[in-house]
Amino acid sequence: VAELLDNSAPESRGADRPHLLAPVDLHVIKASGVTFTASLMERVIEEQARGEPARAEQIRRDLGQEIGSDLSQVRPGSDSAARLKEALVARGLWSQYLEVGIGPDVELFTKAPVLSAVGTGAEAGIHPASSWNNPEPEVALIVNNRGVIVGATLANDVNLRDVEGRSALLLGRAKDNNASCALGPFIRLFDGSFGIDDVRATEINLRIEGTDGYVLQGQSLMREISRDPEDLVAQAIGANHQYPDGLVLLTGTMFAPVEDRGEAGEGFPHHEGDVVVISSAKLGTLVNTVARCDQAPPWEFGLTALMRNLARRGLLN
Repeated sequence: VAELLDNSAPESRGADRPHLLAPVDLHVIKASGVTFTASLMERVIEEQARGEPARAEQIRRDLGQEIGSDLSQVRPGSDSAARLKEALVARGLWSQYLEVGIGPDVELFTKAPVLSAVGTGAEAGIHPASSWNNPEPEVALIVNNRGVIVGATLANDVNLRDVEGRSALLLGRAKDNNASCALGPFIRLFDGSFGIDDVRATEINLRIEGTDGYVLQGQSLMREISRDPEDLVAQAIGANHQYPDGLVLLTGTMFAPVEDRGEAGEGFPHHEGDVVVISSAKLGTLVNTVARCDQAPPWEFGLTALMRNLARRGLLN
């Protein structure tokens, strides 16, 4: 394993030796969003700021005074959530993000195509047009074709805050870009020593180290999630939507950086060369280096390449 890890960094990778890939293959890679109160507020702020980080701090203060305390104890889809919605609509404070944050239906979207995720050691992609973005450290659930959670891994759901803030209809542009989904280092399957209760108790640590000496640390605590992981899965797969090869479901994050990295009012943007370390005690450590999407290795091994590879090795009998 140590040799695989050593050979997984792009700058030192030897083509004649194996390296780690993302630990999933034919699974559809889905994600759920706005599943933590902390990040819910930041999504509303992005929407109100129209993708402009300079406006975010004042909006953050205003919204915190208006509705921050109202959300912390609300169970999504409950009668109390419906009453809160009525009150916020009457005050002109309702938002599409509040709808998926405290309403009955969770936000679900396709994070990345089949076979496009990158693994630990690889470069994680940021779209060059973005200047307000961040990593999102998450637990990713491994779900079989019957809707049963069979394991978990770590994920970096790379996010472009300025793009999504301009319009929620730009979610695909903000979320699905080359190398913008990192998974790993491995899948930990459920067994007698690790199960869904361990997922519910997972503490994810984040550390970002810039080439300029910049350091940012954060956490995402699964015990703070507003919807149970099994509920997220139940909304993703069932009689209305099947996944014959199973799916990976990213569960969301409470991490949303609010401090400025450089100029006042400019928020946190990644810089090329940032090293992003996402770790938890029972799922290991996922490490990626930030690169522009157009400069990270292009995604070339898709389903056609997989079929040709299997045929060439005589494995399609």
